[in-house]
Amino acid sequence: MNYAPEGKPNAVVEKGEFPFAAVALDHGHIYGQCKGLAEAGGHLRYVYDPDPVKVEKFCKTFPSAEPMPSVDAVLEKSDVMLVAAAAVPNERGPLGLRVMAAGKDYFTDKTPFTTAEQLNAARAKVKETGRKYMVYFSERLHVECAVRAGQLIEHGAIGRVVQVIGLGPHRCSPGSRPAWFWSQEKTGGILCDIGSHQFEQFLHYAGAENATVVNAQVANYHHKNFPEFEDWGEANLVADNGATNYIRVDWLNPDGLRTWGDGRTFILGTAGYIELRKYLDVGREAEGDQLYLVDQKGEQHIRCHGEVGYPFFGQLILDCLNRTETAMTQEHAFRAAELCLHAQATARKIEG
Repeated sequence: MNYAPEGKPNAVVEKGEFPFAAVALDHGHIYGQCKGLAEAGGHLRYVYDPDPVKVEKFCKTFPSAEPMPSVDAVLEKSDVMLVAAAAVPNERGPLGLRVMAAGKDYFTDKTPFTTAEQLNAARAKVKETGRKYMVYFSERLHVECAVRAGQLIEHGAIGRVVQVIGLGPHRCSPGSRPAWFWSQEKTGGILCDIGSHQFEQFLHYAGAENATVVNAQVANYHHKNFPEFEDWGEANLVADNGATNYIRVDWLNPDGLRTWGDGRTFILGTAGYIELRKYLDVGREAEGDQLYLVDQKGEQHIRCHGEVGYPFFGQLILDCLNRTETAMTQEHAFRAAELCLHAQATARKIEG
């Protein structure tokens, strides 16, 4: 929940050229969102959350942020170009409509929506206002080996991608979770929430524009005292270009692991394959960002930590200034969201 990696400062703009604000500090990902933008040269000017304790803690990390009395007070600031937010998941869509209506771009934590109605409303508002509704898919955008994998695929290192397998285990830590975490209505369910990372990665690595959900299942195996909660989910997809996808996400990560989750991605191509060990090399090294590449020439172990950086944030800033779509197209963000909503809505419930 508090994943916020440190990157190397790599400003794409002059100081003060891209002022932004942070609101809705409900999820710790807001720290990663703001760190990424600040390292790319963004200037964090304002912050708002109804909880003064959260604001005080946030300002210790980002002392340039001036606390504001309300969301409206932030939106009234003419110098704010983008608003970053990590609201309770079912509040992210409605907040985005307010931000875009105020003439500002919106950068939300995943999952960006919990209902199809929210997605449809955002599509309409983007078309009406011309503003951006960007999403922090941190498991690809803020992981150096995941960034490097995309670069390798783009340069043909493994040929045509035919399958992506995404594994997203997470540690639950019930005592540290807010009440909304256990609510199906507020989170949208496991495939909608943490599954959104995996569907976005599939579209990106496979070079696909769309996909079909073939099968989806969810269960609550270990948290029976929270009857609405889902601690396990899986899905199979087929992309419009023929690539296939399997994902498994869960809240069953054991306490004995040195980090919050042993996230893995396996990408099979016609000329090789890539494995990503994102957050550690289990049983070996605590350092993450480990990439393994096997191609026609041999085997490679590529250490990516501190070597690749996080280009998304600088690209996003320039996209906002130039009205381009280099970091991520709007349709890609919306399509990934649509897939996770469809998978969740059609998932079979396993009574474990």
